[in-house]
Formats: sequence, structure tokens, C-alpha cells
Amino acid sequence: MAAEQRKLLEQLMGAHSGKSPKQANIGLLVADQLIGAGAQGRNSQLSITDPKVCRSYLVGSCPHDLFTNTKQDLGPCPKVHSEGLKTEYDTAASADKAKWGFEFDYHREMQKHIDDCDRRINTAHHRLEKTPDEIRQTNDLLKQIADLANTINSGLLEVSVLGETGSVSLAMSEMHKVRTAKHQKETVERELKNLQDTSGPSGHQKLQVCDVCGAYLSRLDNDRRLADHFFGKMHMGYSEMRKNCKKLTSELKGRAPPVRHNEEDDNPYTSNGRTGGGRGPRYGGGGGGGGGYRRRGGGRW
Repeated sequence: MAAEQRKLLEQLMGAHSGKSPKQANIGLLVADQLIGAGAQGRNSQLSITDPKVCRSYLVGSCPHDLFTNTKQDLGPCPKVHSEGLKTEYDTAASADKAKWGFEFDYHREMQKHIDDCDRRINTAHHRLEKTPDEIRQTNDLLKQIADLANTINSGLLEVSVLGETGSVSLAMSEMHKVRTAKHQKETVERELKNLQDTSGPSGHQKLQVCDVCGAYLSRLDNDRRLADHFFGKMHMGYSEMRKNCKKLTSELKGRAPPVRHNEEDDNPYTSNGRTGGGRGPRYGGGGGGGGGYRRRGGGRW
């Protein structure tokens, strides 16, 4: 809407082409200020319970603000971020906050993005798994190592018995077999280590998946590169989201979400919305940021 208004003003100002570029720029600056003031005025008229207002922004941090200019950039939030309403929420009484129940909306929004991230993490783990042929080779090498270990143990026991009976030549012959088995076992163990280091699509890069944000990490990275990742915007954003979600799961456990009537946003608590039946869902607690919103008949939202 603001872009359309600015375009219209530019067209109107085009009729006064005789003005200098400096005057034209001043005019456009004034136009931008007028448009911005109009948008602020419209936002200031919204109530704190208006469905157009971003409740995640009011309670904590909007996910759209956490990942700007990262691979998980969600773009601008479609709802209104009003500093005035955020201040109003922060200073509101606990009874009012409980009546509004915005924490449930915030938890639901965070859980949605966390679930999406967890699916990406699982997919990334699967991509790094070994192929069937690599699994077969690994199992064959492990079996060889186990058989050689049994041969070595049996041989040492035989050497001990032969030594006690005075069969020195037989004991020395058996000891030679034990040394040969030890050498073979060391060779097979090196083959297994090389296979583990180079198997899977990750190959020599030795990739692993960050269990917080789903990014690929290399075990060969130095401390500086690892620090850049762990203090990066995307990792910190998901870390904050998971921590807040886990905290809210504990705080909301046992609390009933508010029943909202005639609310036009995509709200799982509205009594006459898609949840049906006029009954609000029950919030089920759980560990690790899980839980979720459940219908009274069961099933996660």
C-alpha cells in the first residue's frame, strides 16, 4: 500500500518537472515521511488483541526477525510489529496476560519452526549415512577382527599350556601363529578406520550435522570457524527459540488456553474456527520443548 502511494506521489510530482533535482528529492523525502506517518497512525489504532498484531513479537522474538540475511530468512513478518503494543504487553498485569493467552500463540509459532528444523536435521543425517556396500564392508571387517581376536586368545592359552608341559618347540611354533594373527588384526583394524573416515557421501570432509540449527559442520574445522558457526545468527536464533520453547512448555503445562470468539486469524483456540465443536484444545505438557496443542479428542496440532 505504501509503495502504491509513493508511486502515485511520484507521478503527481512528475508534472512539475521544472523543479531542480534537489527540490524533487526533498519532495520525495517529505512524501516518504507522510506515508510512514500514515502507517504508524494506522498501527497505533490497533488494539493489543487485534489478530493483525504479531503475538510472537509481543511476548518474545518474532521468528521472522531471528533469521534475516541467513539461509533460513523467512522474509518480513506479515503481521504488525508495534513497539507501543509491546510496551503495553510488558507492563500489563499478569491477569490480563493470562486472559489474552498470547504465550500459547508464541509457543505454537516457535514449535512449528523447530519441527521444520528437526525434519531438516533428520534429512541431513540420512544423507551422511553409509551406503549398503559400505555397511557390508564394515560388517565383514568387524567379523574378521573378532575371529582374529579369538585366534589370538586361543593361541596364547595354547602357548601357556605347552610351556607348562615342557613342549618348547611346539610353544614357539604356536607363538609364531599368534604374532601373525596380531599383525593381520592390526592390518584389518587400519582398513576399518580408513573405511569409516572415508565412507558416506561426506567422504574425506568428515561432515557432521549441527543438532541445533541443522547446518553441516566439518570435523576438520579449526576453532575459529567453529566459533563463527556457534555464534552465528542462524545457530543463535534456533538456540534461543529452542530454549524459549522449552521454558514455555514447562510454564504452560496444566494451564488451559483461552477460548476466543470471532477471531479471524489462524488461531487453534478459537471456539468457532476450524478446530470445530466450540471446544478449545487442551495444552499438553512435555519435555524438551515438545508438548504441543491437542484437541480434546487427542492428536497434535
